[in-house]
Amino acid sequence: MSQGSVEASVQLPAETPGAASEAKSRRAVWAICGLIAITVAVYAPILRYMTLQWYADENYSHGFLIAPLAAFFAWERRGRLRQAAIAPSWWGLLPLALGTLTLMIGRLGTELMNMRVSFVLTLIGLVLLLLGRQIFRVLAFPLLFLFLMVPLPESLVNVIAFPLQLVAADLAVKALFLLGVPALREGNIIHLANSKLFVAEACSGLHSLVALITLGVVFAYFFRKSLVERVVIVLSAIPIAILVNSFRVALTGVLTARFGEQVAGGVIHETQGLFTFGLAFVLLLGEAALLARLRRLWSHRP
Repeated sequence: MSQGSVEASVQLPAETPGAASEAKSRRAVWAICGLIAITVAVYAPILRYMTLQWYADENYSHGFLIAPLAAFFAWERRGRLRQAAIAPSWWGLLPLALGTLTLMIGRLGTELMNMRVSFVLTLIGLVLLLLGRQIFRVLAFPLLFLFLMVPLPESLVNVIAFPLQLVAADLAVKALFLLGVPALREGNIIHLANSKLFVAEACSGLHSLVALITLGVVFAYFFRKSLVERVVIVLSAIPIAILVNSFRVALTGVLTARFGEQVAGGVIHETQGLFTFGLAFVLLLGEAALLARLRRLWSHRP
């Protein structure tokens, strides 16, 4: 037996490409989670005041549901996320830069909507920058859905609300004529026989329109698989909201002409609002059922 030291070498198993890729993916996911947590912390004052507006203004109370629903939409895509490759993309710098610019403009002009929108743009930029375009395509809907939680600024409301007030007043007067109630429109004021009805900004239907669009998006996502049907349902929420709001104004006109101006406000007015919003949702459901029937008839066409 030869003298000398005998060295025993132990060969460690090499890391497989699959394990390395999985470890890389895990690090990327933890990195994006950490950066999102930091982003939420940075935007915490902005998000806090937005949450307070949801609580104070019932027209935007649906904002409390947006983030949980967006998280659910993302969780529902977990199978597709596992299959998508993580390939960071420099395209993410564009929404990040736009988010930063929007935040600066919002800070300078004290414009809350810009600051709130910049939060969503920043999230989009981080996902695209760190995880890549494949992951972004999977998460595009949940991320874009977050824009619906941002309340409209008063400056935009004032621009859009008045034309909607005129449309509601005009359609309501036509409906009153059909019902045999004499009425005359002067701007956003409806003159009745013994009283007049003022179609205020709250009666423009703008806020119910935003809520109905949100409801239409959620309904179309859960109950319709066809992209065409989803788009039609969401877009149709606009004319449905306008028509139903005009019906509400006409109903108020009928009640005012018969029972006096006291029915134009208070509990009766609020009850009308709930009833008409429920009617709008029923019309949306009816339209969705009609679209599904037309699709079945088209698919069985010889």
